[in-house]
This record gives sequence, C-alpha cells and structure tokens, in this order.
Amino acid sequence: MIVNIIIVIAGIIGMEVFAIWFHKYIMHGPGWGWHESHHVHTDGYFEKNDLYAVWFSVIAAGLFIAGSLYWMPLWYFALGLTIYGVLYGFVHDGLVHQRWPFRVVVKRGYLYRLVLAHRMHHHTTTKEGAVSFGFLWAEKPEALKAKLKENKTT
Repeated sequence: MIVNIIIVIAGIIGMEVFAIWFHKYIMHGPGWGWHESHHVHTDGYFEKNDLYAVWFSVIAAGLFIAGSLYWMPLWYFALGLTIYGVLYGFVHDGLVHQRWPFRVVVKRGYLYRLVLAHRMHHHTTTKEGAVSFGFLWAEKPEALKAKLKENKTT
C-alpha cells in the first residue's frame, strides 16, 4: 500500500514537472495554435486550449486500462495523473479563470500565490515573454514581476 501511495504522489509531482516543461516548450511553441485561445478572449465556454485536457484524459484512461490489464503500478500512476487533473481544474479553471458556476475568491496564502502567478502568465497575449508555466507550483510574485519586466526590455 505504501508503494502505491508513493506511485500516486510521484504521478502528481511528475505531472507538474512535465506540465511546466510542456506548457513552456510545447504550448508556447508548436502547440500555440491550440493554446493561443487561452491567452486571448474567446466567445463561449470552451476554447481550443481545452483540447489539451481532453488529450491528457485519454492518456490517463489508457494508463488505467493498461494498468488494470497488465501492470498495476500503471493504474496507480494514472490515479496520480487524474488527481493532478482535478487539482488543475480546481486551481486553474476554478480559482484563476472562474469557469465555475459560482465564484470563489482567495485573498491570501499559497492558493492566492498560484492565482497571482497565473495572472502574471497572462500578461502576454503572444507565445513569447510569458512567465510562470506551472499550475500547482508558483514562484514568488516579486520574482515573477522582475522576470516580466526583464522580458519586456529584451
């Protein structure tokens, strides 16, 4: 049981590390065609960027199936990815972008730091110059402000 819990936690942490890399180098690179919809105003509830969530859900579902059929550690890893997805939905879609049917506002603590960091990420509407690519990890707001300022001068 302890090994399974470690695998789940590794899945959550691993997904955040992967998400930072993927967001910075793929979504703000060759995948900008989908992600751009998230940096500019779009009409309607959904945006092209939501296709990333669909794609990662399909991958997690595949890992659940493979884990159930062939190797149970994959199932627990998929559980970690799924928990990450739920946390992402709570923080990113809920707290930051208020895509829920009700409003939740945080004014202090780490959740507030996440909200600030992601809002600073949206200070740019192009794929260049953005800061803070994580979803559950955020640098201190002061450091992000300095990076934004530096990015504007270069």
